[in-house]
Amino acid sequence: MSPTQIAATVLDPAVSLDLKLLELVEQPARIALSEDAIARVKRGRAFVEDVLGGDGRPVYGATTGFGPLVIFEGRDTPAEQCENVLEHLSVGQGADLPIPIARASVLVRALSLAQGLSGASVSTVDALCRMLSTGFAPAIPTWGSVGASGDLVPLAHAAQSLRGVGHAFVDGVRMPARDALAAAGLTPLELDGRDALALVNGTSVTTATAGLAALSAQRSLKVAIALTAALADLLGAVPAFLAPSLLAAFGHSDVVATGEDLAWWLEGTTPSQNRPLQEPYSIRCTPQLLGAARSAIGWSTRTVSQDLGGVSDNPLFFPDEDLVAHGGNFFGQPSAFASDLLSSAVTQIGNLAERQIDLLVDPGRNGGRPPMLAAVPGKQHAVQGLQLMSTSLVVAMRRACTPAAMQSVPTNLHNQDVVPFGTQAALTAYEQSQKLRLLHGALGVAVRQAAHLDDRASSASHCTDLVAALSEKIDPISRDRPLDEDIRIAADVLDRHVQDRPQN
Repeated sequence: MSPTQIAATVLDPAVSLDLKLLELVEQPARIALSEDAIARVKRGRAFVEDVLGGDGRPVYGATTGFGPLVIFEGRDTPAEQCENVLEHLSVGQGADLPIPIARASVLVRALSLAQGLSGASVSTVDALCRMLSTGFAPAIPTWGSVGASGDLVPLAHAAQSLRGVGHAFVDGVRMPARDALAAAGLTPLELDGRDALALVNGTSVTTATAGLAALSAQRSLKVAIALTAALADLLGAVPAFLAPSLLAAFGHSDVVATGEDLAWWLEGTTPSQNRPLQEPYSIRCTPQLLGAARSAIGWSTRTVSQDLGGVSDNPLFFPDEDLVAHGGNFFGQPSAFASDLLSSAVTQIGNLAERQIDLLVDPGRNGGRPPMLAAVPGKQHAVQGLQLMSTSLVVAMRRACTPAAMQSVPTNLHNQDVVPFGTQAALTAYEQSQKLRLLHGALGVAVRQAAHLDDRASSASHCTDLVAALSEKIDPISRDRPLDEDIRIAADVLDRHVQDRPQN
């Protein structure tokens, strides 16, 4: 279905947008400004022009230099001021950000500017929306932002791409930005100093990246619950650890809700007579672990959603108050804290998945199955390499989990004397969420193999459906074969399978 066949998503300052829109714009999507948004943007722009042409009030970035050079005059014309801000910030390094992040960042910037408080022109905001209806994506280097004064460097590269400077992608193919614009049917964006500063002076890359990480973490939490239940069912674990009165006594509502979800998956399970009175923590303590992760992910998601509805810019313009407000709404501390917490929660869910794989490959604890789930141990090795990969992944997650939100280093002639590093925090959270998907894919392959090897089939119908969904796409390991693609396929199957399943 083409973007023209899909109902437009309207950016309206009065309506909160679902965070899921960040994933929708990975592909071409129709995005439009509401009439109210157009009116607000026009009014804000007119006020800026009145101020600049009227009483001589200083307006940061329109008449001045940038950062600590604000004490000096800027360039003489609006077009030269555009060059003044963008050229010195086009210094990013490293690999390009993933295309989903680049496109989501443009959406977040459009949403912020559509509030009408940034003094941007309607043509600029509309150009961002038109870009999203095509396969165009700016090429944005990973490194350069400290998350204060907005994501200056990455957003400068995004703005330059839209002007035909630097590089961009069309339908995933990287090319010179001017060629990409032509291929996508777009014209180079023309900016003055106010528009250029409005495009870069916000935390849009941080917010977009953190939002995508939060959405992935929400799905992975559901997957973790489903896989834990399938593991417990295959082992014949007694579900006494889910007793409602037991979990209620713990005092945490998200733990209770997670226990209810696990109980739903385990409806109809038949316990084995050969299991110990108390299961290992990787089964017995999962309501507490995943319930706590649910709380953390929930708080992070709400925080990023608030960012999505806010205006991260400087200065802001309030016509009703005749006010040009210079401040610090570009300071990305909220999403920095949210991203660090996401990384911590996702890493602990990863720890759980790795331990559950270890439980399945150990013949002393896996319900009598052979070591490494190998049909003929020694002649076949089944998931032995898969476990090594999983151990590598979880250690990589732990190493990356150092908080970024308090790694402040003064810069910019001490104009930015304290900074949040929200962009790095968000990128780490995003990368952690991708690693967790692979860990769950690996666990999914192991669960599928465990079900294949034992006469004891799943007894809980919801778990049986999950194993069947995995089995439909992944063959049993009767002879050793490469499992790299199977792991990725299992991750996709699990995401799809839990998406529409009930969760408290």
